[in-house]
Amino acid sequence: MPAEDFSPKEKRFVLVEFPYPSGSGLHIGHAFSFTGGDVYARYQRMQGYNVLFPIGWDAFGLPTENYAIRTGRKPQDVTRENTAAYRRLMQRMGLSFDWDRLVDTSDPAYYRWTQWIFIQLFKNGLAHKQELPINWCPSCKVGLANEEVIDGRCERCGSETTRRRISQWVVRITAYADRLIQGLSQTDFIDKVKAAQIHWIGRSEGAKIRFPVRERTEPLEVFTTRPDTLWGSTFLVVAPEHLLVESLLGDPLIARYAEISRKKSELERSELTRQKDGIFSGLSALHPATGRELPIWISDFVLPGYGTGAIMAVPAHDQRDYEFARQFNLPVVPVIQPAGGWDFDTSAYLGLEGRLINSGPLDSLSPAEAIQAALDWIEQNGAGERAVTYHLRDWIFSRQHYWGEPIPMVYCEEHAWVPVPDDQLPVVLPDVEHYQPTDTGESPLANIPEWVNTTCPLCGKSARRETDTMPNWAGSDWYFLRYTDPHNERALASLDKLRYWLPVDVYVGGDEHNTLHLLYSRFIYQFLHDIGAVPPEIPEPYRKRLSHGVILGADGQRMSKSRGNVVVPEEIIERYGADVLRAYLMFIGPYDATITWNDRAVSGVRRFLERLERFIQRQAGKHARSTPRVIAVVNRLARDVGDDIAAFKFNTVVARLMEAFNEVSAEDQNAANSEIAILLQALAPIAPLTAESGWQKLGLPGSVHETRWPVFDPTLDIEDQLVIAVQVNGKLRGTLAVGRDETEESIRPKAAALESVARQFEKGTLKKVIYVPGRTINFVIQ
Repeated sequence: MPAEDFSPKEKRFVLVEFPYPSGSGLHIGHAFSFTGGDVYARYQRMQGYNVLFPIGWDAFGLPTENYAIRTGRKPQDVTRENTAAYRRLMQRMGLSFDWDRLVDTSDPAYYRWTQWIFIQLFKNGLAHKQELPINWCPSCKVGLANEEVIDGRCERCGSETTRRRISQWVVRITAYADRLIQGLSQTDFIDKVKAAQIHWIGRSEGAKIRFPVRERTEPLEVFTTRPDTLWGSTFLVVAPEHLLVESLLGDPLIARYAEISRKKSELERSELTRQKDGIFSGLSALHPATGRELPIWISDFVLPGYGTGAIMAVPAHDQRDYEFARQFNLPVVPVIQPAGGWDFDTSAYLGLEGRLINSGPLDSLSPAEAIQAALDWIEQNGAGERAVTYHLRDWIFSRQHYWGEPIPMVYCEEHAWVPVPDDQLPVVLPDVEHYQPTDTGESPLANIPEWVNTTCPLCGKSARRETDTMPNWAGSDWYFLRYTDPHNERALASLDKLRYWLPVDVYVGGDEHNTLHLLYSRFIYQFLHDIGAVPPEIPEPYRKRLSHGVILGADGQRMSKSRGNVVVPEEIIERYGADVLRAYLMFIGPYDATITWNDRAVSGVRRFLERLERFIQRQAGKHARSTPRVIAVVNRLARDVGDDIAAFKFNTVVARLMEAFNEVSAEDQNAANSEIAILLQALAPIAPLTAESGWQKLGLPGSVHETRWPVFDPTLDIEDQLVIAVQVNGKLRGTLAVGRDETEESIRPKAAALESVARQFEKGTLKKVIYVPGRTINFVIQ
């Protein structure tokens, strides 16, 4: 349903994570998350808001490239087929996306602006080339991101991966690390999401300490959050990827250890319970405080991305260091003595209580006092300085693949790296029939000389295009901005439209994207904020982040083709209809929970909707007035359903609809069109096709989806009233809702006006009225 730019209505920007259109089709997780967003968007429209509920395709990526290579087809053709299939099913599900604002990250008109953003990063010193190790598949001849390596093997072909050092583009997201933490205070993210972001950034305060290395000019620099334990350091450990190790690879034992280590995943290397291994480097360093010689070891439990890739080992107060020291018979020197004593022959002391010992000027201080004293000592003695590090690493932006946005840079011998001028964007991905990976680790684009060879924008001399492409994160980091102005050819989006629509009011996505995607996206937005590409008064892009849950197969396991437990949305629609699928997905359990598919429960939802359709067919226009009970039930239903949808409690919405329908359709109740209409309005966000069909059967004008949400009338609330039986000659002729304090004088004319009672008055003369307060009124007619 189209949204209106600059409408006088208050806006609501409802965003769902756009899908990667794979050949396997829209999966049940997509259907679940999209339906939740759609229910909320439909409800907000009926509340009178101007709702932007857009969709698009996150179309670049390795899976499509893999499929294209395997089948000999072009990724462009595969993507067009997949997106067409996704769109058909989304429309069949009744998802009310604003299709006029569709974006596709593989469309040159879109990725022109992705390339423009990269150029701005480069111009502002946030993108640069750097030699870095990557995962390498010798069979596919491609570099792989960490997420593309499974148990040390290539996700594409299953071959054992190795490591290579190649020159790659790196984006300095760490320059925004503190702002990414601080900006969370301006959002309404739930605590779980904020905590995930803060943990991933992993801000650590401490010291960088320099250890002079014997027979080397450069000291070994380490980062520690516990400078108070400096005097307890008895050896140093460097990662196999450390530059110091590169100078030692002439030793075959060291070279072999480094090769084996680099094949391991970071998860394997950081596993706390595995036996520690390592090799002595043959080098030693001087302790800056004591002058002792400290042996330098190489071990893969030290990761190159943590701190400086080197640690000072304090085995008395770090369990990992302790185990390594015991493994290789290295000294253990305690420097914190807890009040109750500690047996350092069995394990490290990890606590912060006690007093320092064996620490020279820090002796007798508490650890808290010693941290500050140690920082002062380190700086005063030129041994290092205070420092902050982050778990967050700079963003490796290069991919040696074909199916991605070309990085808009050219290399000239005279000027080095030069960005492509804005008026030459986009740098379009060449459309080729066949391509294969290279032996050099470069993108397949390197094999297309007519595309690679170009001229330098600065001097006009011969130059070469960058052949690496961008990661698929690049297009998904700013897509929500393009939704506000998808056809703009002069800017990524108009500032006025961004000002109207931003921030995103609700962003629905998976827990797995609460760290990297959300961080990358917030980083790019904050950068665009700094360069004036987004409104200065809107510092954060998202107001609320909502995490949807996970649907397991009927066997309680994650769905996979190998288990044979995959639920295919299209098959459910064929069997039951789109509204049954929608209603069941919302009824299956809390929207943010892990829930299990149940085929029998799907049948129960179908029976509910079929009963409702038959009821409307029978009751449409049959009664001029509903019984008080029906009026009260639908009045409260509209309020409660609205409250639940606003809180994303969709499972209770469906339960309320079922309960209300049972009461409204009871044999002793009459339901007029006016109350059936309210029931359909409450149903409309969940089961839009059924609600619209029922609306037409009632003969009501327009569409149910264009009506305003019913307003709760507290005077109709059944709990503030009594329902009394209305009898004629002792026979029940109807019911009447009355106020708890209402008198017989006010109740009598209302009861007599009931159609079923008034007809009886035509048959005789009223002789007497018997009123039992709060229970019955009986007209005696002779």
